[in-house]
Amino acid sequence: MFILFFSTLISISANSWFGCWIGLEINLLSFIPLISNSKNLFASEASLKYFLIQSIASINFLFIILMKMFFFYLEKNNFIIMIMNSTLLMKMGSAPFHFWFPNIIEGLSWMNCFILMTWQKISPMILLSYYFFDKFLFIILILNVVIGAIGGLNQTSLRKLLAFSSINNLGWMISSIMISENLWLFYFCFYSFLNSIMCFMFFMFNIFFINQLFIINLNYLIKMSLMINFLSLGGLPPFIGFFPKWMVINFLLKNNFFILMFIFIMMSLIMLLYYIRIIYSSFMFNYLKLKWLKIKIKNNSFIFINFINMISLLGLITSTFMYL
Repeated sequence: MFILFFSTLISISANSWFGCWIGLEINLLSFIPLISNSKNLFASEASLKYFLIQSIASINFLFIILMKMFFFYLEKNNFIIMIMNSTLLMKMGSAPFHFWFPNIIEGLSWMNCFILMTWQKISPMILLSYYFFDKFLFIILILNVVIGAIGGLNQTSLRKLLAFSSINNLGWMISSIMISENLWLFYFCFYSFLNSIMCFMFFMFNIFFINQLFIINLNYLIKMSLMINFLSLGGLPPFIGFFPKWMVINFLLKNNFFILMFIFIMMSLIMLLYYIRIIYSSFMFNYLKLKWLKIKIKNNSFIFINFINMISLLGLITSTFMYL
């Protein structure tokens, strides 16, 4: 874990592209032992897939760096910038290089899912902000929000659902990093916070699929907190998850990206559709015959969950006053 965190810092603070590549390699080599588990075939398969994908991206990245070193006149070549951007997008699991991402997440534990969806995106994102081709990135971020929204519609696995939600949020994050690094950091912190709550709750109740939410005999307050956090992750206005999206919307409107903004908001509605579908079903379905198990939770966890809900509910109200 220490090497995983340290390698990201090496990558984003390096003063040459070669240093960045070394940081990314160390990051890859430290994450593989975390996800591989000899007792779990899914985890082993996921670690192998992850290694292969990241190796291909790293090879391409190194190839472009060497090209830039040998041929100085390629520095401003749009094709070279596009390939370099593509390798970084592949590393973070962005569309259209996203096909590995839901597959690998399906084989991971909730802790590793959280790391892959948040921390592993930091170094490719920062490196992307150093050197990007804006016309190419506009197409990419539209692809991200569209695929992230539509891909999650027919999913039954919560891990895959969060993976597609992550792809959708990547579109927002790429647009925010094109505006400013501070805005990206702001968005990323909020997204990581909401993601950590979801992963923590699913880990606590050992839930991996949507139907478990209906069958498991959960306390109504827990169901309420799930609802609040799902809607917050989707970006519904009274909740804190809307605040960073609001900031991005403001900046995009100031820069006259009206069509882009329209696509972003429409796709957020599709995401909210499948979140609300899950919440509605888990509230309304009552499998009485299947409820053999009573879930007991410790008091500390319950207090923690209630505290998070208060942040999520009251967060937007306080942040609105700050904003004004």
